[in-house]
Parts: sequence; C-alpha cells; structure tokens
Amino acid sequence: MGPESLEAKQKAAIEEILKAYPEKAAKNREKHLGVGSPNDETQKTCGDVRSNKKTVPGVMSQRGCAYAGSKGVVWGPVKDMIHISHGPIGCGQYSRAGRRNYYIGVTGVDTFVTMNFSSDFQENNIVFGGDKKLGKCIDEIELLFPLNNGITVQSECPIGLIGDDIGAVAKTKAKEIDKTIVPVNCEGFRGVSQSLGHHIANDTVRDYVFDAKVNVDTSDVISTEYDVAIIGDYNIGGDAWSSRILLEEMGLRVVAQWSGDATLKEMALTPKVKLNLLHCYRSMNYISRHMEKEYGIPWIEYNFFGPSQTIKSLRKIAAFFDESVQKKCEEVIAKYQPMIDAVIAKYKPRLEGKTVMLFVGGLRPRHVIGAYEDLGMEVIGTGYEFAHDDDYKRTKEEIFRSTVIYDDVNEYELEAFVKKLQPDLVASGIKEKYVFQKMGLPYRQMHS
Repeated sequence: MGPESLEAKQKAAIEEILKAYPEKAAKNREKHLGVGSPNDETQKTCGDVRSNKKTVPGVMSQRGCAYAGSKGVVWGPVKDMIHISHGPIGCGQYSRAGRRNYYIGVTGVDTFVTMNFSSDFQENNIVFGGDKKLGKCIDEIELLFPLNNGITVQSECPIGLIGDDIGAVAKTKAKEIDKTIVPVNCEGFRGVSQSLGHHIANDTVRDYVFDAKVNVDTSDVISTEYDVAIIGDYNIGGDAWSSRILLEEMGLRVVAQWSGDATLKEMALTPKVKLNLLHCYRSMNYISRHMEKEYGIPWIEYNFFGPSQTIKSLRKIAAFFDESVQKKCEEVIAKYQPMIDAVIAKYKPRLEGKTVMLFVGGLRPRHVIGAYEDLGMEVIGTGYEFAHDDDYKRTKEEIFRSTVIYDDVNEYELEAFVKKLQPDLVASGIKEKYVFQKMGLPYRQMHS
C-alpha cells in the first residue's frame, strides 16, 4: 500500500471511529487520535495528539493508577525492601507477582518482591484511622523478616481520603528500628494514570534515599571512571541482565540497576556514577534529571530492542568514555554481528512487508519500532497508555512512514482500528491479547 493511500485510510478510520461517540466525548477523543508523519514539520507531537489527560468516563481504558505506578513499577521490584500495600487487601493481592521482575535471592529471607504485605484495612480503620495498625505492621515485619534492608509504605485510596499521616509513622518507626522507611503518598485516585505514581515514587527516592543518606554502608565500593547505572529497567524476563552483559563486555562497570533486581544499596550508590543509562524514560526521567542537576551526572536514554537500535545505543554510550571503551564497543558489536545476521536471514524473507500495530505502556510504543523494521516489518499504528507530550515528540523520530497514533486508546477504538487497517500482527498487553486472538490475528504480548 502506498504512503498516500495508507494515510487516507488511517484518517478515514479515525473519522469513522469518532462517529460512534456522543458529541462531547467525540470532541475529547479527537484530540487523542491522529496520523503521524515523519516529514510533517507542523506537528508539535507525533500526530499532534494530546496526552496525559483524564480518560473519558465510561470507556474501557487500559490505564492503571498512581499506586500501580509507584508500587507496581518503581518501588515494588526493589528486592531487599518490604513494600507494604497500606489499605484494603485487594490492591496488594491483585498487584502481587503480576510482573516478571526477575531477581536473585531467597524469597522470604533476604528478598521479598513476589510477596504480598498488606495492612488489610477494615471498616474500623477507616473510621478511627490506621496509623496504629501501620505501626504494628512494621513491628511484625521487623520481627518476622529481620534481614529486610528497609520498608516502603504504599498508600491506597482510603489513606488519602481519611488523612492518615503515614509520614509521621514512618519517621517514628525508622528511628526505632534504625532502617529506612519510605512513606509514599501514591493513592490511586491521584492524577490521571500510573504516570503520577512514577513521579511521586521518584520524588521519594530523592527525599528518602539520596537526600536522607540512607543507613547503608557503601564504603566498600570504590568509584572508577567507568561506573554507570541502569535506571528504569525493571528486569522483565531478565532483560536488565542481558543489558549488563553488553555494557560490561565493553569495559563499563554497572554499579546499580533499578528497580529490577535492585537493592537499596545500589540505589544509594547511584549518585556516584559517571553516567546514568535511562531505559524507561517515562517512569524515571524525573530522578535522572534530579541527579543531573544536583550531582552533575549526565543521562541518556538508550534502546536495546532490536540490533539496529542496540548498536546505535552502544555507540552513543561509548562516546561518553575514552577510546578504550569505544574500541571494546566495536569489538562487542562485531562479536554479535554473525548472530544478528543469521536471525535476520532466517526470518526477514518471511516477514518482509508485514504490518504491525502497537499499543503498550511507557517506552515500547517507540522503542520496538526499530526491532520490527530490522525484520522488514512496517509499523502502521502505535500509542501509549500513559504518555506525555515529550514521549510523542520522541516517537516522531522513530517512525518512517504514515502511522496512526492513538493516546490512551480504549478497547472499542483499538479493535476498530485493527478491523479497518488490518495489520498482520498486533503487539500489546495481556488485557488486549484474547480479543485479537479470537479475531484470528497473530499476537505478540509486549507487557510483562
């Protein structure tokens, strides 16, 4: 299909989809749907779409909440800390072990990622407050799991509604047990998506890990000129471990990676590194910008999805260091090139010209475009659950043809786009998976 006919088809699909809405809802959603063009300099964001706004009431959105952004994304994978879901049991139980944040350790002894710690709020706690119960939870944790290196308190909706002071409880108990206790006011009703939860969690890392100088001994780690930190990689399926291999092979030392397989000590060491490598821009750009401003540590966003983007990112990272690192970088690329060539030679003839539509969370809607292109496939639609304008600006740099852009797309819209544009493959999350499989479409699950 030629670029002009594809663009016309995409615009017609948007117009037809909007007709199903009442006037007010259609006017709202029209701002979140567009057609991105790499050559259109008039577009402020990819497709000129609007983002980070309230979801239209009544539609089936795929977004999460601020609690999900803090506990489920930023803090939850920190393995040697215990994360209390402070509120009714449901939020903690339904967010337990839902993501494949791989980690090394003995669960229940020195690592706690897949366990559910909840204050199990009841009606009387809503009426009379839950501060005493929270204090008791912390005492029990310290008794039963003494090898924990700290605690976070992840507030659920009722905590903010009744006005409990989790900060005061955390401060008192931290002195009693001589450990870091981080109060996170990430009540689910705050903000418009999980994105605010990321920001809130980043701020608590700043306030309770960096600025507070946590009670963790870091004297055994002597800084070098080649120290880097991996920020915003949640080690989904072990991908952070793969990234470490490449970085270490080119002569760098990964002092910290978080939050996936992270420890509190690694987080405390991060302000000493020479370069921060940012994987998920949306969820961790806040703390990266803080470290740049406060400690003078530069940061770059890297992309290790697909060979072309991986090679580009490795060279960009190596450019920050001396010639020895740059030389090793080229050696690493040469080492893996035969493997890359073999995979592309095997699959590209079968996939050349096939079309893909994406809908993911915070980074993959743009990061995986190059990986599909390496295999000869064409991305004709992409969008984010909880992106901001700067994400869509960055997306424009990744597309090479007319691409339909959908922000906070709901179940009806995504299904309608797929029916009208008829991609050969849909790549999205677990919530969308079965809809398209039942339509007989090949599906690639992109969420954890």
